[in-house]
Amino acid sequence: MSIYDVGIYAQSARNGLVRLRTLIILRWLAVVGQAVTILISKFIIGLQIDLGLCFLAISASVLINLIAIFIFPANRRLPERDFLAMLLFDLIQLAVLLYLTGGLNNPFSILILAPVITSASYLPALLTVILSSISIIIILVLNFYFVPLNLGNQFILPTIYNFGVVTSLIITVIFIAIYAYLFASSSRNISNALSVSKLQILNQKKITEIGSLSAAAAHELGTPLNTIFLILNDLIKDKKLNQDKTISKDIKLLKSQAERCRQILKKLSQNPLKLKDKFLEKVKISDLIKINFDKFNKNKKLNLIEINEENQIEIIFKDEIMYALGNIIQNAIFHSTKFVIVELNYLKKNLIIKISDDGNGFAKDIIDKLGEPYISKNNRGMGLGIFISKNLIENMGGKISFYNSKQSHAIVEINFDNSILNV
Repeated sequence: MSIYDVGIYAQSARNGLVRLRTLIILRWLAVVGQAVTILISKFIIGLQIDLGLCFLAISASVLINLIAIFIFPANRRLPERDFLAMLLFDLIQLAVLLYLTGGLNNPFSILILAPVITSASYLPALLTVILSSISIIIILVLNFYFVPLNLGNQFILPTIYNFGVVTSLIITVIFIAIYAYLFASSSRNISNALSVSKLQILNQKKITEIGSLSAAAAHELGTPLNTIFLILNDLIKDKKLNQDKTISKDIKLLKSQAERCRQILKKLSQNPLKLKDKFLEKVKISDLIKINFDKFNKNKKLNLIEINEENQIEIIFKDEIMYALGNIIQNAIFHSTKFVIVELNYLKKNLIIKISDDGNGFAKDIIDKLGEPYISKNNRGMGLGIFISKNLIENMGGKISFYNSKQSHAIVEINFDNSILNV
């Protein structure tokens, strides 16, 4: 699997462009707005409305929000079908409220447009057609079946109704503007972060390729250089040549330059990843951990724990794994006090990697947002490191979670199926 395939990025963005948190916030706004409007209509305007049934419908939205908050992680990005289901629920809930409050005669019936507009902005054509068709059916049903509002005996609409139409239009414009802006903003942030992620991995791939080419060049040039040294040593030992000081001086100069070439090749052979295992084709996860720790570490200690080591396998080297682990380990080193702990549990079918440090753990106000772009609290970056790592691991088929230990130390847990590590 290659992350450089544009199709993968497109699929990833399309299947997770909308955050669950955004929908939850908007639904809370809708709940408050619906409750306030019904109470004003009942007790100030004096309309005959069944408060019990109306608040039962509103409670359904509250219940869905609470379920989403407690069951799903707040930073979850919704795939297309889940997003459609959320919009469909909001549409049906609104339809029930409209049925109880005058049907299409209710000036707020225009809010039926909101889910359709959102669907058209984010979902494929087929799903938008499905939601639009359901909306049309709801409109047709509400045109004939609804609990009428007592607006007077004459057909002429009262002033209060005209006021309601104006108010509803204003509120609808504001609501749809907020609705569209929040989703568009979320989309832009994730799209920009994915672009940065792609650029970072391309840079990592270039570094790997340069390192491999350097190691190959050093290996290929080493043999002829050794031959040159053998001949130069023989020439230095030749007594006849040593009698001529000019020739002897040139031979020594030639040997010194050859020695310089040897030192240059030695540096080239020291691959940036310090790996020479079949040009990085097969590696151990433990080696990648040590390499990344050495790369970013200054004065911290690595405590590497390997469980069920007899099940350890060599995996195919991938830039995705290297960069993802590097970001997480760098973050652990930055927030640690004295040491970083990496626990590798080699199970028969999967590998579990736990990376923790002795720092203060994840802050409570951001732990649910980890994996989202642009949440960094320091001035050293945009908070894209964890976002990039999370996307790389999940695009490979792995799972990643963030939590604090009982001692309030940060833990990042990665779960890989052994089969995907060798593909």
